[in-house]
Amino acid sequence: MAQTPLFPVSAFILPASPRLGSGPDSEETQEITHVAAAGSSLPLKSHTDALTRYTLHKAAGSQGYAELQREVDETRALAAQAWGVQRDDIGFVSSVAEGVSILVESLDWKEGDTVYVDRDEFASVVAPFAVRGQRFNGGVVPKVVYGTEAFDGEGGGGGEEELEKKVDSQTRLIAVSYVSYLNGARVDLAAYRRAADRVGAILLVDYTQAAGYLPIDASVADFAFSASFKFLLGITGAAIAFWNRERQPEWKPATAGSYSLGNLIPDWEGEEQIKTRDTALCFSRGNPSHLSIYLLREGLEFLSQWEAKEIEEHVQILTTELWRRLDSEGIRSSTPKEKSKHGANVTVHCKGATEIVNKMSAAGILAWNGYGRVRFTFHGHNHIRDVDRIMEVFPPLWREWNTSE
Repeated sequence: MAQTPLFPVSAFILPASPRLGSGPDSEETQEITHVAAAGSSLPLKSHTDALTRYTLHKAAGSQGYAELQREVDETRALAAQAWGVQRDDIGFVSSVAEGVSILVESLDWKEGDTVYVDRDEFASVVAPFAVRGQRFNGGVVPKVVYGTEAFDGEGGGGGEEELEKKVDSQTRLIAVSYVSYLNGARVDLAAYRRAADRVGAILLVDYTQAAGYLPIDASVADFAFSASFKFLLGITGAAIAFWNRERQPEWKPATAGSYSLGNLIPDWEGEEQIKTRDTALCFSRGNPSHLSIYLLREGLEFLSQWEAKEIEEHVQILTTELWRRLDSEGIRSSTPKEKSKHGANVTVHCKGATEIVNKMSAAGILAWNGYGRVRFTFHGHNHIRDVDRIMEVFPPLWREWNTSE
C-alpha cells in the first residue's frame, strides 16, 4: 500500500526543513512532505550534472552547438517513446500557451468557426482563442463555445452527451486537458476524438497534468502540448509540442524564424517558396531553450526507469486513500473518487485555502492553493506517511475556516 516511495527520495533536491519551536537557536526540524508536483515538482540532483554538461557544450564553439542539437534530438526521442509516437512528431515551445497560440494563428479561420472547450479549462489552453475572439480590428476570429459542466466531484469536463450537444458542424477545433488542473478530473479522450471525427474538427490536448505518471498515447490528438516543470521533473522554458503528421500532414505554421526554417537560407525576394521544417521542430522559431531541454532530458531518463502504469498505480493508491480519509472526516473533495476518473491530484474547494496552505507549509507540508481550493498532488517520491501527515494537519485547519457555528 505504497508504504515506501516508488522513486528513491535521495535522487531529489529537498527543500529546507522548517525549524520547530520558537527559539532562534532551535536545531530540531520538521519532516518535509512535498505534495505539490502539479504546481512545481521537486528538482533532481542530476540537474546539476545537466547544467555542467550544458555549459561545457555551450563553451565549445561550433562543435558544442552540434552537441546542443544532439541533446535536443535525444530528448525528443525520449519524449516520443513516452508518448508512443515518432521522434519527428515531437518539438519544443517555450510554454503550452505559446504552442496553442502558434496553432491559433496558423489556421485559416472561416466565418462562423467555433472552438469547443470545457468551462473549467486552464487559461493557457483557452486564452489564445478567447483573446483573439475579442479583437475588433478586422479579420475572422473563432467563437469559443464552453461546455456547461463545471467541477462537481463526479466527473469533469464535458461528458459524451455534452460533446454531442455542443460540438457541431461549425466546430473547427476542440481543446481539452487530459487531467484538470482545477479538480484533478480525467477526461475520456476517446470520446473527444469521436466528437472531433464526427464533425471533422481538430483535437488539441494539453497533457501537462498527466505527462510523467499516466500512460499516454498522444496519437489520439492532432496536436498536443505539455509543460515540463511539473510531473516531468524539468523546469520552465521548454514545453513538449506534438504534431500528428499522419492526421494533419498539410499543416504548417503561419510564422517562422531561423530555427524553424532549419538550415535553409532562401532567396527572400525570389520565387522559391519559403519552407519550414517538415518535423515538429517547426514549432521553435528561434533556438529552443537548450538548458531547459537538458534538464527535461534528466527528468525523462529518470522516469523511464518505471513503466508509466507502475507510477500511476503507486500515485493512485495515495490519491484514493487520501480521498477516503477526507470523506470519513466529512471533508468533501472536488476530485472524482474513481481512479479511472482522476489523475494525481486531490483537491478541496474551501474557505481560507490560502491561509490553510500557508499554515501547512509552516508545518512542513507543501501543498498548492489558488482558485479557492487546496490541492494535494502525489508523485513517485510520495508514500503513505505523506497521507498520514496531511490528515494530522489539514482537517483541523479546514475546520477553522469551514465549520458552521
